[in-house]
Parts: sequence; C-alpha cells; structure tokens
Amino acid sequence: MELDEHLFRREFGRIVAALVRIFGVHDLALAEDVAQDACVRALEVWKTQGLPDNPAAWLTATAKHRAIDVLRRERTARTFAPAVTRAIEDGAIETVLDDAFAGVRDEQLRMMFTCCQPRLPEEIQLALVLNILCGFGAPEIAAAFLTSRAAIEKRITRGKQQLASDREWFELDDAELPRRLATVQRALYLLFSEGYHGSSAVRSELCAEALRLVALLCELPAAATPETHALAALMCLHAARLPARLDAHGELELFVDQDRRRWDHALLTEGLAWFERAATGETLTAFHIEAAIAVVHASAVSAERTDWNAIVELYDRLMTIASTPVIALNRGVAIGQRDGAVAGLRALRQIADPERLERYPFYPAALGELELRRGDTSAARACFRSALTLARNDAERHFLEKRLAGIVDVENRAPAPTHGRKDKQ
Repeated sequence: MELDEHLFRREFGRIVAALVRIFGVHDLALAEDVAQDACVRALEVWKTQGLPDNPAAWLTATAKHRAIDVLRRERTARTFAPAVTRAIEDGAIETVLDDAFAGVRDEQLRMMFTCCQPRLPEEIQLALVLNILCGFGAPEIAAAFLTSRAAIEKRITRGKQQLASDREWFELDDAELPRRLATVQRALYLLFSEGYHGSSAVRSELCAEALRLVALLCELPAAATPETHALAALMCLHAARLPARLDAHGELELFVDQDRRRWDHALLTEGLAWFERAATGETLTAFHIEAAIAVVHASAVSAERTDWNAIVELYDRLMTIASTPVIALNRGVAIGQRDGAVAGLRALRQIADPERLERYPFYPAALGELELRRGDTSAARACFRSALTLARNDAERHFLEKRLAGIVDVENRAPAPTHGRKDKQ
C-alpha cells in the first residue's frame, strides 16, 4: 500500500477540529502542534515499519495519545473546559477524546463556522479556513485570491490571534449560523476551485473533500438553503468533467476538446438534482448563475453545439452580481466562442483591473488561443510564452509548451511568401 501524498493535508484539519473541541478555540496553536506531532511521528514510524492498513486511524490514535499527555501535563498551566478538567481527574479523558474524534465530521464543519468570526474581515476568515482546515499553505491561498504571499501570511496571523482571544466555542444554532454561512460557502467554493484548476493542476481529492463538506452543509437544516444547493450543483457538474480534464498521457485538455463521453454521468445527474432544489428559493445568487452555466455545458453534446448565446447572457448577469477579473475572463472566452476571435480579444482587453490577472496564466493563454484562431501566430506565440512564465505546475507547463509547438507546426505548413508580385484581390 502506497502513502497518499495528500493524506496529511486531509487528516490534519480533521484532527485539529477535534482537538479544538477539547482544548478550546483559544488554544488553537496547541491543537495544531499536537496534530503536527502526530504527522511527524507517522513519518518516522512508517519509514521503518511500513504503512499501516488504516493510516488515517493510525494518525487519529496517535493524536489522541499525544493529547492525553498534554492534558495531564498542562492541566494546571492551561485553562481547559470544566468537563475536560473533571474528565482528567476522574480518569475518563480517553472517553472524552474518543467522543470528540468520533464526531470529527461535525467538528470539522463546526470549526469552519468558528473560523468565520464576523468581527474579522471576510478575507481573513477565508484564509483561516483554507489554512487550518484545508491544509493550504500561504502560496496556494495567495494564488486563489490573486494576491501576494506576504498579504496572506498577515491575514492568517491576524486571524489566529483573534481566535486565541476568544474564550468561547461557537455552537451551531439557527440564530448565529446564517451570519457565517456565506463565508463557509465561499471557502468550500475556493477549496473546490483549487482542486479543479488551482496552483497544482488537477487535484481530484480536493474536489472530493469539498463535495463531502458541502454535503454535510446540506444536512444542517439551517444551512440547507437554495444557495447551498446551488453550490452543491455547481460542484457536482464541474466534478463530472474531471475524468476528461487530462488526456491518456496526463496532459491538460482544452475544455472544447474534451471527450464528453468520459464525463461522470452519475455526478451530472446528481448536479442536476441539486440544481432543481436550488430553484425553490426567491434569491438569485452567483452560485445559481454559475451552476446554470454548468447546466448549459452539461446539456450540450459538443462544444460546437453549445448554446453560447445563453452562456454569454448568464455571464453578463453574473457580472452584475459578482464582478471579478476571473469571471470577466471566462465571459470573454465565451464571447470568443459566440462572436469570433476578434470579439473575444476585445472583451478580454476591456477587463477592469487587469493587473489582478498578472499572476494568472490562463489570461495570456486565453489571449493566445484567440490570437491563434484569428491567424496571428506571432501574437499567439508571445501570449503563450508569457503564460509559460506564469505556469504553476508541470501540467500547465507541458500544455503551454505543446501549444507553442503547435504554432511552429502551423507556421512550417504555411506556404512560403511570394515576392515580386501581388496576389489577385
């Protein structure tokens, strides 16, 4: 059995969430230390003894044992919940920990709501969720927000300091939950997006984790809103395309070139069912419109037979609700499909705040595709070279190198220029 390289990322957040329930949110740093110790211990032991049959259970057990040691050693130096203190004195702390870890699914979601502290700006709340519970480093979060690593590190530090000053654990109740729900939804959206087309190319395990958590969110009566259902629909419909995002050689495929027979039709069906549930409310949100765009794509048998007019109209509406450079980029690509390369280029070059796309390789890549379609191979080559300097992983680099090589092939096949005469008009 081989070690899943994403195991520690996935389990770390679950362990931290359970430990915070024991230590208190003010002792988040201690919870993170114990979880980190468990991961380090795993690497040491597994290197010599081999991988256990259930690595996740091994990590959980190790974290529990380490937590017991900390609780017993530091019960007079730290303030824990009264129930935990009594459990230590009664010798029942193992039972308390077992109960906390048994409910780790709920604890992880609960911790997400705790990180979404309304007193903090939303960008700090999101950075905390992605860092603590999703295992994202500052560079990954910076890529998701199209900002600098230093800015994200400051957000995480400020957020953890705020949580450390909060002596109370946030209990999920119908009165408080709606104030934090929108940020939790957006955090799950960013988690899914990082898996779908983030800084490390296609990472299906992150998409699966986002789907798992949004399903949990849909089980909470106060969180099962039409917007949450729209988010679930959007995730399912996009996740259905994952099998076709890479070709047989592991290379990225353009969306218009994907073999739609490889799409996951069970996920498509599930996504459409969530979309129907999302239509029961009276509020139209960005998630609803993005899901509607995905529905149009899912309903088309090919890129050529896609209703691009409907997609552009949906993007126009989305821009009035949630205008971002990335949404504007996607709109420009759709316009290029509907109205031709020149119209698409015009839309891309009219994007407001283009400097926010300076680190985003898909912007110059989209320009390159459209320049290539209109026959300007020189401009296309320059765009793809610019995108190549921004590539975040091997899959993106290989894809862009292949597009550049394709331009050379096109130029080599072109007829030699004639001299001394003019072609007939």
